[in-house]
Amino acid sequence: MLLIMSFTTRRRVDAGRIEAASKYCSSIFRVIDMFPVVVVHGGAGHIPKERSGKSMSGVCLAARAGYGILRGGGSSMDAVVEAVSQLENNPSFNAGCGSVLNAKGEVEMDAFVMAGKALGSGAVSAVRNIANPIQLARLVMYKTSHVCLTSEGANQFARSMGVPEVPPESLITEYSRMHWTKNLALDADPVECQMGKMGTVGAVAVDSEGNIACATSTGGMLNKMEGRVGDTPCIGSGGYADNQVGAVSTTGHGEAIMKVTLARLILFHMEHGQSVEAASDLGLAYMKSRVGGLGGVVTVDPRGHWAARFSSLQMAWAAAQKDTVHYGLYSGEHFTQSIDDPP
Repeated sequence: MLLIMSFTTRRRVDAGRIEAASKYCSSIFRVIDMFPVVVVHGGAGHIPKERSGKSMSGVCLAARAGYGILRGGGSSMDAVVEAVSQLENNPSFNAGCGSVLNAKGEVEMDAFVMAGKALGSGAVSAVRNIANPIQLARLVMYKTSHVCLTSEGANQFARSMGVPEVPPESLITEYSRMHWTKNLALDADPVECQMGKMGTVGAVAVDSEGNIACATSTGGMLNKMEGRVGDTPCIGSGGYADNQVGAVSTTGHGEAIMKVTLARLILFHMEHGQSVEAASDLGLAYMKSRVGGLGGVVTVDPRGHWAARFSSLQMAWAAAQKDTVHYGLYSGEHFTQSIDDPP
């Protein structure tokens, strides 16, 4: 009897070891079979022809910056924060120094980061006088037990972390001021005034360890009410990252994105077997049919498959993988260049 029990127990232990070894080997092969990638977007909407060139070069440079980190063995979180910081520092985009103005003619910004390994996340909303809100959002994730800090509370945290504040004027461009003034007119066309400034910026990445991250940053909606917060800092709306499924960064009309929790909706479709491209299209189509919202997303899965999809007229996007930069602006547009070619 003891012999039989011992034999049975041993078989169970051996089976357990085999199962554990199988899972370990599967994870190794999954990482080996995966190529690190970073995908960025510069906002969905209607980009005037005279600004499209700067938008395209901006996203390509951001993708190159993020990929440089990945190629050097850096983390996906480092890559997405660097890519988005580059976009925040570029006045061509509605984030950081290119942010649109609220109804009072002031800049209020939102930002969000998420790491897929343990679902860590950090966000700031309605923050002022910070050059790179995405870096502040990352500090919220690492240095506090909270997910989101808002307005003056976020600025107080920034001071406690030694993050320098910048003059408000340094975040206001002539272009943003012109659109703000134009939109105040009684006969203003809201659609026309939003042209070229509708989007948010963001990035998703998978690194050589198989870890996934996302980052999203925005100046919000032109002439918005003071204190308005959109989808960007809301987990599951402005972005989401999960090593087991993938990552998404969204752009478009924030209220519509929040109503359908677009980022998490797309990952839900991926959990049910849809590809990154099909899941992105399904999420965007649902948002359009259900609440009439247009937008765009960049999406990755754990094996490094990626997609840049949008229902708006345009979305400047770029991806870098296997030493190749991919980029486009209109639907169906897809150009490539070697990472070693001059930008």
